[in-house]
Parts: sequence; C-alpha cells; structure tokens
Amino acid sequence: MMSPLRQQMIGAMRQRGFSVRTHKSYLSAVRDLARYYRRSPDALDAAELQDFFNHLAQERQLSSASCRLYLNGIRFLYLQVLEWESFDVQLVVPKRPQRIPELLTRQEVHRILAACTNPKHRMLLETVYGCGLRVSEVVALKVRDIDGERRLLRIEQAKGAKDRMVIVSPGLLDALRRFWSTHRPGHWLFPQVFRVDRPLGISTAQKVFTQAKSRSGVKKVGGIHSLRHAYATHQLEHGLPVHELQRLLGHGQLQSTLRYVHWVPGHRRADQGHADLIGAAS
Repeated sequence: MMSPLRQQMIGAMRQRGFSVRTHKSYLSAVRDLARYYRRSPDALDAAELQDFFNHLAQERQLSSASCRLYLNGIRFLYLQVLEWESFDVQLVVPKRPQRIPELLTRQEVHRILAACTNPKHRMLLETVYGCGLRVSEVVALKVRDIDGERRLLRIEQAKGAKDRMVIVSPGLLDALRRFWSTHRPGHWLFPQVFRVDRPLGISTAQKVFTQAKSRSGVKKVGGIHSLRHAYATHQLEHGLPVHELQRLLGHGQLQSTLRYVHWVPGHRRADQGHADLIGAAS
C-alpha cells in the first residue's frame, strides 16, 4: 500500500507537470533516505539530512550529478510537500570535471550508420542523427508526429515537459518515406518486433548503436547520445546560428548549447541554415 506521504509527493509532482523520469528519480531519492534512517522522512531534522548527504558524497562516493539529483528530489519533498520554510542543507561534492567528449566526424557517423544492417534500426539511428534527438525522444516517436508537407517532426513532452518541432531534412524525409512504404509501422514509428503496440525500449536503442559502432570499427568512447552531439557540432560547422540550434535541441538554457561552440573552434558565425546531414551521406 502506498504511504500518505508518497501519495502527497506524487500529487505535488503531477500538479507541476513533472515528467515520468523526474517522478521516478525524486521518489527513489526519498526512498533511499527513508531506508538509510529506517524512519519516515517527515520525522527527520536538518542535521540528519546533512549527515545523509555527507554519506552520499563521502561514503558512497556518488558523482556530483547523482548527489544533485538526490538533493533536488529531497528538497522538493521538504519545501513543497512538507512545507518547510527553508531547506538549509549544504551539498559539498568535488567539482565536475570539464571534459570534451570524443566527437564523431561525419565520416565516422556514416560508417556507423552503414554498419547497421537492420533497416528499422538504421532508420532509428538516422533519425537520432538527422534531427539531434535524445534516445528517449526517438523511441517515443509516433507515425503521426511526422509532418511531411512542412518537413517537421513533432517531439511531444520532451525533457522539461515541453513540446517542440524540429526540422526534417529532405534526405531524412525521403528515408522515412521509404521506411514507411516497406515496413508500414502503425502507431509507433519504431515498434517492438513481437509487441507492435509498444515502442522499442531505450536500452534496445542504445544496444543497436553500440553494436553498429563496434562493427564499424569506430573506437571513440560514447553511446547513442554521441549522435546528438554529432548533429549539434556538424550543424554549427555548417553555420547554423546558435540560437536556432538551441531551439532544435530543446535546450532550456542557451549555456547548454554554447558548450558546442567551445567544442568546435572552427564554428562559422554565419547564417548558413540547417544542413541535410542524412542527404549528404547518400
């Protein structure tokens, strides 16, 4: 049976339109807190919360990103559900190392795509790269999300509970049309094999990329998110304005997009427009 406190927290998150992923991470953080003390979180004080965060950083040695996720979830509980006036808990973690990922070149991306022999899986990877999608976004695509007339793709309730429209290049649109004519997907653009009423899972999409990269001989470190990085850097190299790239990637803050400018020293500050990355591979 669900505890009243858990029900209250779920209600508060729903009221604010939090994503399913946020629900899970926040509830998991609070559950770990309760297990650590073997008491309900509403019976804890600020000193105990401080000890818990010290435990996460020092004994469990969680990354700074994981610690901040715990902090956000637990702070939400105490401020928004239990209505504390303040949440005076300090999170002291090592600074996050600033590393540039091993960016894929266009040639390397095309080698990875060519190494994916399953037509549905290759189409999935081409869509990630051609539109710069997150893996959670590509597996959630429905056939009706494609607007062929306007050459747009609708991304529903992405990160931050936001909808957005992204450009579908002529090359990618042609590939999607060929895929639809041969595979005839129904509701989901990339359904499971034996359960067509369900979309492919995120782990399946990640495995598809990992296997294709291995067969291609590309040795650079990185998972399927590397294709999103590649889309961003290749569009900047083509001259796409940063503010337009921000909109297409669905970044809430421009700072998130500006990191790509630092990763691409040869960024052309000119309005060249959106590049047809898939058409260029043909």
